[in-house]
Amino acid sequence: MNTPTRRRLLVAGLASLTLLATACGSDSKSTTTTTPTAAPSTAAPATTAASSTSAGGTATTHAPATTAAGTATTAGAGATTTAPKKVSGQLNGSGSTFVQTFVEESIADFTKGNSDLTINYGGGGSGKGRQDLADQLVDFAGTDGTIKDTDLPSYKGGAVLYFPVVVAPITVSYNLGGVDTLKLSPATIAKIFQVQITNWNDAAIAADNPGVTLPDQAITVVHRSDSSGTTSNFTKFLDSAVGSKGDGTWTLGTDSTVAWPANTQAGNGNGGVAQIIGSTKGAVGYVDYSDAVDAKLTFAQVENKAGKFVTADLDGASAAAAGATVADNLTFSAVWADGDTSYPITAQTWIIVYQKQTDATKGTAIKAFLDDMLTNGQKIAPDVNYAPLPAALATKAIAQLDKLAIG
Repeated sequence: MNTPTRRRLLVAGLASLTLLATACGSDSKSTTTTTPTAAPSTAAPATTAASSTSAGGTATTHAPATTAAGTATTAGAGATTTAPKKVSGQLNGSGSTFVQTFVEESIADFTKGNSDLTINYGGGGSGKGRQDLADQLVDFAGTDGTIKDTDLPSYKGGAVLYFPVVVAPITVSYNLGGVDTLKLSPATIAKIFQVQITNWNDAAIAADNPGVTLPDQAITVVHRSDSSGTTSNFTKFLDSAVGSKGDGTWTLGTDSTVAWPANTQAGNGNGGVAQIIGSTKGAVGYVDYSDAVDAKLTFAQVENKAGKFVTADLDGASAAAAGATVADNLTFSAVWADGDTSYPITAQTWIIVYQKQTDATKGTAIKAFLDDMLTNGQKIAPDVNYAPLPAALATKAIAQLDKLAIG
């Protein structure tokens, strides 16, 4: 299946010899960009589904948000569409696979009007992106987590700016024949991923799903193998709900990597996790919404902070982001948000760049590309299964472009 934007991506890839096909790790997302030499990765192409998969496994069409400006689901926070600024040169980026499809779509859309500009994005995970930027191997990085204070001195280019671009759910996807609807509480999810619950007919899962016939099927837990913002946000959800900030059920902490039990499986990138789940009966894992839809996975309804079981979708992500507290540097967390309709495992993602851009050509191109993602890009985000930023946050991000010191 092809969405209109995916078709635009393919046309753009054919129209410009400066945009070459590449891939990211073992991620299933397709790309129209070349991978930076310093951050090589590989992947098999995949098409983007035109619809989203509900918790019951039913495909439902996702149309772009059309609510009034200022509401959580407003595309681009009411931002106006602008003609791409004419820039040239080459930009290299790496990092988050969670946001990769949106970045690729933004690249294709922006470079249609800038044929003298090449933008390369290789995935590899948020941790890789942050490290590549620290080492000045790339010009920008995608990350779903923030830089640790202890790591800031290692960034060779100085101060870093965070530009939020989209939000989206992290699904709890599963492969369980005959079970089209599944509800999971945070405590049950924690016990599954700590391998304290090992069979799908366990009493704890049955308690979350009265009236549902659960098979006598062993559970295969799947997680990320790389340093991942998706892992960071998934474990932050568990830590907030039932870990150090809850009743202590979750004991593995929260970080880009955690010490998963030995009898679990690991996949590289969100696409790698999705592939294992799709091909393994009884599997369960955490996968970003875009990849889960692309892979046609079925995902569970997850109990939120208000005690409601909520389907992973863009409306739930928007509701979670709308109530987030945003710091002066535009960092925030949409995980475990208040609200009856908030999806509890909503991840935010940023493009991070150095505040001081010593190369004027690159700096001008980065500023123009970021501006396009924060305006035009917000309007195409729902087409590739991401929720645009809330109005106030997008406005702050656009204003922060003035902080970039170029040349």
